[in-house]
Amino acid sequence: MDSFIFAINAVLPIVITVGLGYILKKIRFMSADFAKQANKLCFRVFLPVMLFLNVYKIDNIGSIEPGYIIYTVVAVLVLFIAAFPIVTLVTKKRECRGVLCQAAFRSNYALIGIPLAESLFGEAGVAAASVLSAVVIVMFNILAVICLSVYRKGKPSIKKILLDILKNPLIISIALGIVVLLIRPYTDFRISGITPIYKVLANISSLATPMALLVLGAQFEFSTIKALRREIIWGIAMRCLMVPILGLGTAYLLFKGEFTGAEFAALTAVFTTPLAVSSVAMAQEMDGDVKLAGQLVIWTTLISALTTFVASFLLKSAGVF
Repeated sequence: MDSFIFAINAVLPIVITVGLGYILKKIRFMSADFAKQANKLCFRVFLPVMLFLNVYKIDNIGSIEPGYIIYTVVAVLVLFIAAFPIVTLVTKKRECRGVLCQAAFRSNYALIGIPLAESLFGEAGVAAASVLSAVVIVMFNILAVICLSVYRKGKPSIKKILLDILKNPLIISIALGIVVLLIRPYTDFRISGITPIYKVLANISSLATPMALLVLGAQFEFSTIKALRREIIWGIAMRCLMVPILGLGTAYLLFKGEFTGAEFAALTAVFTTPLAVSSVAMAQEMDGDVKLAGQLVIWTTLISALTTFVASFLLKSAGVF
């Protein structure tokens, strides 16, 4: 029951904030042009700063075993590869295929992952999830660039894909976070004479989630549900059913005696959380179907409360937590 309460508490603020964005659009406080520009601002400024700080604040790197990290990398790659034939069969719309691919491998780990791991396994869960975040968030963004580029209009170019990866603000911010993390023992700007820089970054970071969710609500249209019904159903099925079963089920069957409860908490955060909010901004930047991305974020967010509860309940019943 605690897991269910956590899942509800994690989902409700997201849903309410999205609903507020929708209301602001309806009363004309947020126009379509404003929402589009705000989405770019989130993608290029707010979200990168948030991810930079998430990486910079990681502690206890040396105490983490790499086994569950390697498993996560392999599992995400398998899900990514398996998504291509599935989305090709599901829809003929090229702009929808890249967005659907994201639903197969990209979770909302940056926003919900670490709090969920803490709820499931305390400080040890936070430590495992924090270290994993530096790996999986980079992976999510690199793979998202690849799948969106493959289904972009025109012939995909390896050179163009590589340039898009190198220019991706989210990837750049994580790379910078890793660099600064490595020199943190010598210059920790959270407590040194340059603390104001950290405070400014923290203030900007705090804008990322609410602004991204408000924009998502402002871009949401109920009228698109019917036209995208098939894609939405398949996206939900992949994110909320197939991914948790394959990702967590395989980990339990093969490594239940090797992975700790804290590591399973981190894996639960990777494989049961909904589609990343940032997938909407990236879809907009790379000519994907923004409406489908928004629909999938909202519906997978709602359904993931049940998915998270079921997964954590089963793992707790099995003695993992």
